[in-house]
Amino acid sequence: MDAYGHINNVQIVRILEEARIAAFGPPRGAGLPGVAPQVSLFNDVEEGTMALVVEHKIRYVKTLEYRNVPAVVQLWIGAVKGASFDIHYLLQDPVTREDCVKATTHLAFVDEATGRVLRLTSEQKERLEPFRA
Repeated sequence: MDAYGHINNVQIVRILEEARIAAFGPPRGAGLPGVAPQVSLFNDVEEGTMALVVEHKIRYVKTLEYRNVPAVVQLWIGAVKGASFDIHYLLQDPVTREDCVKATTHLAFVDEATGRVLRLTSEQKERLEPFRA
């Protein structure tokens, strides 16, 4: 919460990150053991591979007021390309269920040593498919 009494933009990005990790797992070697994600995507990559955010697009539709219960976050997969994919989010007020934020995160897997973008494997694409809209 910020001085205006609502959830500020920095915290919104953190909520998006937490939703992404809850759905697809933490980065390899981080946050384990814990609750298994719906799809183990980020922690099942090869050693030396990391997922990087390429871009965030965030549209603030309505102020997300501070509540003593978690915001409702829906997420789904949009475009899946050769070396990247999009995660779409809808954040809703947990009490009124009004849409507050619509966002997209564009992600890619990168070789840690070289910094080169890696192509998505067929297995990674298959794991994403049930969440495509």
